[in-house]
Amino acid sequence: MRRYKNIFSNGHNRLSGRVLLLVVTSSLSLTLAACSPSNTSASDSETVAPQEASTATQTVQKAEVAPITTPASTQPALLKNVSATVYKDPNCGCCKEWIGHAEDNGLSATTQHPEDLSLFKDRYGVPQQMRSCHTTVTTDGYVFEGHVPAKYMAQFLENPPIQAIGLAVPGMPVGSPGMEYQGKFMPYQVMQINNDGTTEVYADIESVQQQL
Repeated sequence: MRRYKNIFSNGHNRLSGRVLLLVVTSSLSLTLAACSPSNTSASDSETVAPQEASTATQTVQKAEVAPITTPASTQPALLKNVSATVYKDPNCGCCKEWIGHAEDNGLSATTQHPEDLSLFKDRYGVPQQMRSCHTTVTTDGYVFEGHVPAKYMAQFLENPPIQAIGLAVPGMPVGSPGMEYQGKFMPYQVMQINNDGTTEVYADIESVQQQL
């Protein structure tokens, strides 16, 4: 009788040990599965984690693939009420680019192609050292020589200095409006042209962003 009790006791202990090992092994498997980054399917989530965790995982996944939208911004029409005539060479590409820049900012532009541009620069009082490829004259008689940013044209026209007839960007600096080239930029100055033929610095342009 004692022999049967020992056999039963030993068998029970072995069975308990197997059950405990199975429980521990199952718990470890579940923990590893729940921490695995590759466990993203809905069916796996239901097996290894509570329903709440599965729902949260699906919500995060949806948020990750949602398209990012940026509110559209409109550039203010700085020169909306300004009309001007642009005197230029018919084959000048950068002049066309500058006109596009000005028109994008609201300028109403009319283009003329005189045979001798220097005659018009003389007529409107543009000093030799201030000259560029095109001359823009507003209906109010103000002169903007070369690649002047629309931002500074508008600023000037809003409050014209008493002694000034306009602004100029001498030469054709790379990176100025209409002179964009491979993302390059050369700092330049916007010059104020005065009635007596003198000039002074109106603005120092040190970056592309400063023009905008």
